[in-house]
Amino acid sequence: MTIHQFMLLFLLWECLPHLCSPEITFRRTPVPQQRILGTRVPRSDGKILHRQKRGWMWNQFFLLEEYTGSDYQYVGKLHSDQDKGDGSLKYILSGDGAGTLFIIDEKTGDIHATRRIDREEKAFYTLRAQAINRRTLRPVEPESEFVIKIHDINDNEPTFPEEIYTASVPEMSVVGTSVVQVTATDADDPSYGNSARVIYSILQGQPYFSVEPETGIIRTALPNMNRENREQYQVVIQAKDMGGQMGGLSGTTTVNITLTDVNDNPPRFPQNTIHLRVLESSPVGTAIGSVKATDADTGKNAEVEYRIIDGDGTDMFDIITEKDTQEGIITVKKQLDYESRRLYTLKVEAENTHVDPRFYYLGPFKDTTIVKISIEDVDEPPVFSRSSYLFEVHEDIEVGTIIGTVMARDPDSASSPIRFSLDRHTDLDRIFNIHSGNGSLYTSKPLDRELSQWHNLTVIAAEINNPKEMTRVAVFVRILDVNDNAPQFAVFYDTFVCENARPGQLIQTISAVDKDDPLGGQKFFFSLAAVNPNFTVQDNEDNTARILTRKNGFNRHEISTYLLPVVISDNDYPIQSSTGTLTIRVCACDSQGNMQSCSAEALLLPAGLSTGALIAILLCIIILLVIVVLFAALKRQRKKEPLILSKEDIRDNIVSYNDEGGGEEDTQAFDIGTLRNPAAIEDKKLRRDIIPETLFIPRRTPTAPDNTDVRDFINERLKEHDLDPTAPPYDSLATYAYEGNDSIAESLSSLESGTTEGDQNYDYLREWGPRFNKLAEMYGGGESDKDS
Repeated sequence: MTIHQFMLLFLLWECLPHLCSPEITFRRTPVPQQRILGTRVPRSDGKILHRQKRGWMWNQFFLLEEYTGSDYQYVGKLHSDQDKGDGSLKYILSGDGAGTLFIIDEKTGDIHATRRIDREEKAFYTLRAQAINRRTLRPVEPESEFVIKIHDINDNEPTFPEEIYTASVPEMSVVGTSVVQVTATDADDPSYGNSARVIYSILQGQPYFSVEPETGIIRTALPNMNRENREQYQVVIQAKDMGGQMGGLSGTTTVNITLTDVNDNPPRFPQNTIHLRVLESSPVGTAIGSVKATDADTGKNAEVEYRIIDGDGTDMFDIITEKDTQEGIITVKKQLDYESRRLYTLKVEAENTHVDPRFYYLGPFKDTTIVKISIEDVDEPPVFSRSSYLFEVHEDIEVGTIIGTVMARDPDSASSPIRFSLDRHTDLDRIFNIHSGNGSLYTSKPLDRELSQWHNLTVIAAEINNPKEMTRVAVFVRILDVNDNAPQFAVFYDTFVCENARPGQLIQTISAVDKDDPLGGQKFFFSLAAVNPNFTVQDNEDNTARILTRKNGFNRHEISTYLLPVVISDNDYPIQSSTGTLTIRVCACDSQGNMQSCSAEALLLPAGLSTGALIAILLCIIILLVIVVLFAALKRQRKKEPLILSKEDIRDNIVSYNDEGGGEEDTQAFDIGTLRNPAAIEDKKLRRDIIPETLFIPRRTPTAPDNTDVRDFINERLKEHDLDPTAPPYDSLATYAYEGNDSIAESLSSLESGTTEGDQNYDYLREWGPRFNKLAEMYGGGESDKDS
């Protein structure tokens, strides 16, 4: 017996006494409510139990939900044993829904429901009942509670929480593999009847899937379902209450099931042989092509690893697996040479990286193909015998000495002769040169390690037949040291000796430096060029020496400065030496040997102002004077202004030569005969743009006769200008005003305007527009040049 059946029998047992007359009777007891009335009930242990008896005996009322009648639904009746039927008692109802949902007849105690009740909204109602005297309003029975339970009916269909479910199951799964569980809920009372008992069935999706009726678990129903054949399935599941019997309510949902991939397909190359080509000049790492094996699986099940497993090019080529495209990229592993080998063969294998042991029987999960690679010839540049060269040479070698040789060859089968050259950007001083034929590098200027210890050159080797094919190589020239520099004083020494000096007193410590860098390090020796009665030098044998006094006391008034020549020698071969002169000033000192004053020159010069500073000050003064002189000259030059000062002055960059052709019959260019014009009269006119320094009277030159030779006329005029002291030398242009005689249009020049008998009319110039106004004013208005 199930729990539902037990509860149903219990409810029937409780309700049986009241089914005919649903009435609750108020029974008065003669004892107080707390009084215990009862009978003795023996127990198995010998003790006697006492049952309590209350003044109010309440049972439950039962009400059917979803009542559809036209009248109020009758619930039950309240009755007190004090009710004589004369209407003296009044029944009162309170609690859940009292007065609205439930009403009571205050005289009879009948209870009715005023509207339809939905058990899914509220399954039971708790109310309180009381009987009072209508006249005195005093209770005749104590207040007590009772419950109205709502009996369920099958008025709710099963519903799924999702309209569409999404699920997946691996392909090739065995029959009965669980896919997903769907669950429907029914709002009816599961403890009453079969209204909420749901049974599942499959409406769509057979024969691929099935569903368990009680649990709603969807399982596979066919073996070896292959994703590559079909990937998506749509299954419709129905849930029906009343245990699936006729008349039950039902609801449906859709489940979209996807077959997920498993590695059940091995990779396969589409071709047994693949041909590729590559230039021999391709650098290492160059990708020359790709291979790809197809796999019907997806995701990680389709991942393939490529490798070269055999062939004669395993050391020349490599293969890289491209994860994004699942291709095998073949790259150059070593430098190729067409002249050495022209064809390579590779055996490439593609294998799945994730193999499922369940499907070994479908394998092997690998495949191979043959890749043939052809090498193509290119015109290669020359190849040097070394990647770089290092030459060492002593700095005292003679100009033209060969310091080393670079070698290069043409790697092509048809070897081409090579020409060598130096990249002059790496040898701007042109210290080196190279023989173009044999690559011998020699000096073209003397070397000096002290100026530059290293020279980084670049040698270019180019094919003579194809100069564009060239190769560069670095050549490092190290200049080795030769003892060619004499040691010198390390710094300039400002030395003084006190007048009160004693013999053997230290006045200066000296040191030396040498530009050379012998392997054993520097070693200097110090000595005097000649025996000196006043000072001596003492070598400290640590590349320093001390200058000591030899006599007692000095007098700056007698001798203010001593010059002490010191010989400094090095210890390398050949030995180099130099003589440095120390200038020792005689100064007055205090008792502690601190200098107070020296010679008169030192007293006159301000402290800290050296000879260089004085020279700099003098140069500044000279520069300022030059600037002042130039400024005055420029200012004076600006005082010369032209006579014609007008905003309409249009003399900018115009040079007029006033030469015209000989007319229509002038067929010979530059014919000097066209200069003849007997009617021409040359007037001497002053330049109006420069103020003449002396005034002179212009004179008229006689006109040339008709038969005058042009050469004689020009020579005569030239002599005239050379001997005329009043001729204005303001420019170098002398115009002789000769034109051709045969021009029908006659002259357009104004050079002959001085010979005309009357004034010409230039009024027509004003009609040509504003651009010719200035020309019209010059020739149309005012006096002519002839009158002036």
